[in-house]
Amino acid sequence: MQDLFLSDEILMQISKPERYIGHEINSVVKRPESVDIRMAMCFPDVYEIGMSHLGIQILYDMFNSYEDVWCERVYSPWPDLDAVMRREHIPLFSLESQEPVKYLDFLAITLQYEMCYTNILQILDLAEIPLRAVDRSDNDPIIVGGGPCSYNPEPIAEFFDFFYIGEGETSYREILDLYKEHKANGGSRIDFLKKVATVPGMYVPQFYDVTYHEDGTIKAYTPNVPEAPAMVPKCIVKNFDEVTYPTKPVVPYIRATQDRVVLEIQRGCIRGCRFCQAGQLYRPVREKNVETLKKYAKEMLENTGYEEITLSSLSSSDYSDLPELVNYLIDICNEKHVNISLPSLRIDSFSLDVMSKVQDIKKSSLTFAPEAGSQRMRNVINKGLTKEDILRGAKMAFEGGWTRVKLYFMLGLPTETEEDMLAIGELANEIAGLFFDTIPKEQRREKIQIVVSTSFFVPKPFTPFQWAPMITEQECIDRAHVTLSGIHSQLNQKRIKYNWHEPDVSVLEGIFARGDRRVAKTILKAYEKGAIFDAWTEYFDRSKWEEAIRETGLDIAFYTSRKRADDEIFPWDHLNCGVSKEFLLREWHRAQEETVSPNCRQSCNGCGAMQYQCGVCVEPHTGEAVHDGSKME
Repeated sequence: MQDLFLSDEILMQISKPERYIGHEINSVVKRPESVDIRMAMCFPDVYEIGMSHLGIQILYDMFNSYEDVWCERVYSPWPDLDAVMRREHIPLFSLESQEPVKYLDFLAITLQYEMCYTNILQILDLAEIPLRAVDRSDNDPIIVGGGPCSYNPEPIAEFFDFFYIGEGETSYREILDLYKEHKANGGSRIDFLKKVATVPGMYVPQFYDVTYHEDGTIKAYTPNVPEAPAMVPKCIVKNFDEVTYPTKPVVPYIRATQDRVVLEIQRGCIRGCRFCQAGQLYRPVREKNVETLKKYAKEMLENTGYEEITLSSLSSSDYSDLPELVNYLIDICNEKHVNISLPSLRIDSFSLDVMSKVQDIKKSSLTFAPEAGSQRMRNVINKGLTKEDILRGAKMAFEGGWTRVKLYFMLGLPTETEEDMLAIGELANEIAGLFFDTIPKEQRREKIQIVVSTSFFVPKPFTPFQWAPMITEQECIDRAHVTLSGIHSQLNQKRIKYNWHEPDVSVLEGIFARGDRRVAKTILKAYEKGAIFDAWTEYFDRSKWEEAIRETGLDIAFYTSRKRADDEIFPWDHLNCGVSKEFLLREWHRAQEETVSPNCRQSCNGCGAMQYQCGVCVEPHTGEAVHDGSKME
């Protein structure tokens, strides 16, 4: 067994030392001399969060299937170990080899949410790797970024050598072969990055110059080397059924956030929710064959010993063979005493019947995500959900024995009015009243509880709402209070509990989501002041960010509450996510008209994903009528 990098004395000082020792079940250890390339996959957050991320498990499995590559893992050290490493000058190390990350060839960092940006700097700093790409030597690892936030990488562009735009299963082999050739020929770092830039989907920020108008908006993105394309297309898996999948995922020693077998049944979503970035980035929907999924489920349960299995999808109810898959899982899971978790299901008769069968404990809460209280607002966001749908699902849930309902909404959506905010309380009240109308008094074993949660809307790139202004922090507070007063005015207010998110983090997320390269200096300044783990309430320090914003002169309103003109050039317009800007602009205008668009199985909206000739784009459409949003009650 490899010696541990941290001494016993240090491990005894810190919380959960299991985070740092490696050697978990199914982790891969190779002999360094037997491979040509060494790399690490990094999730810039604590181990328990990172170990729950399916994307890293997929790529870890894929890279280690190559005989010439050894892929390891690294996560953000928790603040207690971070302090020790800085005090003792201990460099960041990978889990498998327990060796410093700075000696590897590649460090690939997944970018899942904006509030991890200072943790990226923590990773580089502790690894003793220069923070800016232009300051790195030929001896430093190549720093790669990928994941949903890489679709607008500009706020952190100067910290990365290149970004992989799209799905990681497609082009990494070509990149690794280029690197082997580069090492053999003894070329410079810049020479290698120029070769990388010629591979579709690879974006090398330093090969692009940005110019600005006097008002601060972007004038142009211009390649400064011939190898860099004017438009970087995303990489996409066209045959989703044949792609690699980790049937022997790494099993942690301690409980991870998602401590179970994860079965990805499809990628993408047919729904066209106008606020949802994932629904646009992963178009078109591609399903995995049900027989393949059955095989994976059986193998993964045998290879891990997990006591729970869950389906991974943006909308599991839309998977074509869901009944067959669920019935199979019920059979094998009952036999193995394994619990089944079925997230992202629409609340209908099939789903409730299934949940009654698979829940081996007392019925827990059911979750609805109306996103908006009024039908008008749901039409604006193209939610495709009527009040009748919600009440029908709630009624069936009450009849099935459920007594706790969670409702998720967003405040600050485009065109939102006070009437829309008050409608949240009215809908919650109507659901609570439905319980009393549905369940006779003598059959009520538990009291009904409705939990209403609101978050604040953050406009994201590559969505129809990328043009929308974001509400200010004070407006967030005011709208939460309006919502609360609306709930307090309801007949069933005692049955309704209200939770809302703090708005200060949402404002920062809004800056990062649509920011440009000028935001990097603020992120760096905040990190220098000690900002890390900003996604964690107990470690987020608002004062550090306020100081950084003031000292770098960042204009919050420019990045958040300013409405964008239809023809404005965005910081991500030189990247192609597969849906056209023309389509997104059309949907932005339809939102303001409160017009509903059909989902991808009903009819094609001409988003641009047809160019890939795969998935739902080549399936026949149902031709079903779509509700006219203006007529919905």
